[in-house]
Amino acid sequence: MSGMHAFGKAQDIAALMNRRRANAVAWNLVFILSTALAVLFLLLLVCSIVDSVFGYAVLTDEIEPSALVPAKSSVGDFSRQELEEVALTRLSSGVLRRVEHEKPIAQRSDKDLRDLVEHYVVKPKVLRTWGFWDSLTKRAEVSAFIARNPGSYASFRSWLTPSFIVSDQSADPLRAGIRTALLGSLWIIMITFLFAFPVGVGAAIYLQEYALDTRLNRILKLNIFNLSAVPSIIYGLLGLAVFVRAMEPFTSGALFRSFTDNTANGRTIVSGGLTLGLLVLPIIIINTQEALKAVPDSLRMSAYGVGATKWQTIWYQVLPVSVDRILTGTILALSRALGETAPLVVIGASTFISVDPSGIFSKFTTLPIQIYQWSARPQGAYRNIAAAAIVSLMILLLLMNSVAIHTRDKIAKKKRLES
Repeated sequence: MSGMHAFGKAQDIAALMNRRRANAVAWNLVFILSTALAVLFLLLLVCSIVDSVFGYAVLTDEIEPSALVPAKSSVGDFSRQELEEVALTRLSSGVLRRVEHEKPIAQRSDKDLRDLVEHYVVKPKVLRTWGFWDSLTKRAEVSAFIARNPGSYASFRSWLTPSFIVSDQSADPLRAGIRTALLGSLWIIMITFLFAFPVGVGAAIYLQEYALDTRLNRILKLNIFNLSAVPSIIYGLLGLAVFVRAMEPFTSGALFRSFTDNTANGRTIVSGGLTLGLLVLPIIIINTQEALKAVPDSLRMSAYGVGATKWQTIWYQVLPVSVDRILTGTILALSRALGETAPLVVIGASTFISVDPSGIFSKFTTLPIQIYQWSARPQGAYRNIAAAAIVSLMILLLLMNSVAIHTRDKIAKKKRLES
């Protein structure tokens, strides 16, 4: 019959194909819109953070530079001789003794002398700050604010500078830095990796390769999945009970007298690292299990066929094939740990500390905690340095992930060449 087809009438088939094409176009548009919205929100997030990193700050000096050296409106205009003279005559006796003990005035660079004079003599204070966009569009507002505050002046600043990275914490936002928090984050993430990675991978190997398919093991796997969704603050409570209190002789360093810090009382880097290790442990176990599942059974059977033991098969065949996926899951887990705040606050991480951590038994703070503490302050300048710290944390995450991904790709490339 004309117009008939093996699957029905030609008109019906054409209508069906048209509906399928229309559905495909509609879903394609939905996916494109979803991607565009995700990119838009990410751009808005980045722009809002970067906007606070740059912009005008209106400052006022306790002592104007012209009062120190006539006809000089800025410390940057001072000569070397004038800087030394102001430092020797205007610094308080206690500050001068400490400065001379650290490094004599005569041996300091011009930049060091300018910083000393500005911090201890001129003492600039931030009155108000504007973001980058407001600095471009509201210059009249900046000028009006300066007019209402005699003796103030505007300075276009980048709050993210090399000195911001290497300076320690300070009550003065103009001199505050993230060095102590950055070192604390690096110490914490190292302890987290050293604890969670071998334990997580080992547990996943047992559950996937050795454990029998019994009801008990199924319940165990289900609970591991559930633990990955537990709020992070619960892990903080667990860390407080176990690592800070129950294991205080170890986590405070009391068992190792040469490392003891009597002021830490178990609230140390090792406690924080172990707590975050517990937090990411279920994630590493689940990701490693999925990586091991992806290895075809034919590879295992081939190894058994040539006389390899189960462990030899896992070590020489299964793990090399799945190592790139395992590292991917570990990267994601450590990235989450690096950005956690709640568990560390619960176990007693410091919100203000100006002493760099010297080991795993030291008191600590981290970048997320420092960002939270600065963001909670009412002064506008602290929001600017909080934004600068956020950008620093994002850069640290990108660097850490880039190194890990590069290492993973090198291992995968080597694996492909050997195969």
